Amino acid sequence: MLTIDKVYHASSVLKKVIRRTDLIEAQNIHCNNHLYLKTENLQVTGSFKIRGSYYKVSKLTEEEKANGIIASSAGNHAQGVALSAQHAGIPCTICMPDSAPLSKVEATKNYGADVCLVEGAYDDSYTKAAELCQERGLTFIHPYDDEDVIAGQGTIALEILDQLDDIDAIVVPIGGGGLISGIAFTIKSLNPNIKVYGVQAANAASMYESFKSGEQRTLDAVNTFADGIAVKHPGDNTFDIVSRYVDDIITVSEDEIAAAILTLMEKQKLVTEGAGAVSVAAAMFNKLPIEGKNVVCVLSGGNIDVNIIDRVMTRGLLLSGRKTSFTIALTDKPGQLLGVSKIISENGGNVVTVDYDNADPDMDINACFLKVTVETRNHAHIEKIKHDLEAKGFKIVQERV
Repeated sequence: MLTIDKVYHASSVLKKVIRRTDLIEAQNIHCNNHLYLKTENLQVTGSFKIRGSYYKVSKLTEEEKANGIIASSAGNHAQGVALSAQHAGIPCTICMPDSAPLSKVEATKNYGADVCLVEGAYDDSYTKAAELCQERGLTFIHPYDDEDVIAGQGTIALEILDQLDDIDAIVVPIGGGGLISGIAFTIKSLNPNIKVYGVQAANAASMYESFKSGEQRTLDAVNTFADGIAVKHPGDNTFDIVSRYVDDIITVSEDEIAAAILTLMEKQKLVTEGAGAVSVAAAMFNKLPIEGKNVVCVLSGGNIDVNIIDRVMTRGLLLSGRKTSFTIALTDKPGQLLGVSKIISENGGNVVTVDYDNADPDMDINACFLKVTVETRNHAHIEKIKHDLEAKGFKIVQERV
């Protein structure tokens, strides 16, 4: 049974292995509230998951340890379990989806675990882990639907309460629900006046759909680069706890997540993965009733795949108005490019790519399309450049924002 005493016990057990991550004020992120960041992205293994996994492993019997342990994970729980097993000297197998970032797979192996890659999403790796668990008599360490794991994650709430006196709301990422279950249970047990809000990726909104309908829902598929929260079905325990203790759940888009990652990097010098940034995305894009409030956003992880950082940054720049592209219909004659670039330059824009096309069958025979990609300051800056281009007679036929 989950109790507040168990959360306090977990806190005591974890002192020797985890970091007490900083709670920092994010003055440079403008989102109509007083924002604080709980930096679990700087935790051991780069994620909060070490809290729940280590506490769970510490509670195993000698017989369970001797059998060896197995877990399923998109990457962060995998590293937490692998490190916990390494500390305890326990054989460890982890089933991971074959879409898991290579960096997370390699990090898990480096902690000494045997990794089994499974085709599909997290839920498919869970099914495989359950099969191996039964075949080999292993002890299963669930990533979220376990009271010991949930108690371990609840220690984050104890730290937040100790670090900030006046809290109006805490915003928490949700995948299967272990993190928000631990935080919400602990917060509501100690200070029920504090609001707890959950955030999911819109393309992996299983807990959101379940919470809104009042019954557990299973998604046919999930499709988000926030792999740490790409879960088709919420847990039984977590759904029950979320239903009782969480005030509301909202979703954010892929572009909003990308913009939050970019903002955290640029304004706070913090690297987060997609799952770790959804809480800030919710605050940045005014998805919650938190205007003027003291709000803590939990940055749940920082293990972003370096291979997708460039794409994430590009999406974030586009959504925040830091980059755009114009396709301009021109009469194909000398000096046109000079005229376009002069206007952009006078407005302080920086042209980074130019593409010339005079072969499109939809254009006039003596015309061309000029596509320019421009670095800009914000959306107002983009509108000023567009206005000046059109005032000089240049026809914008397409804009990417």
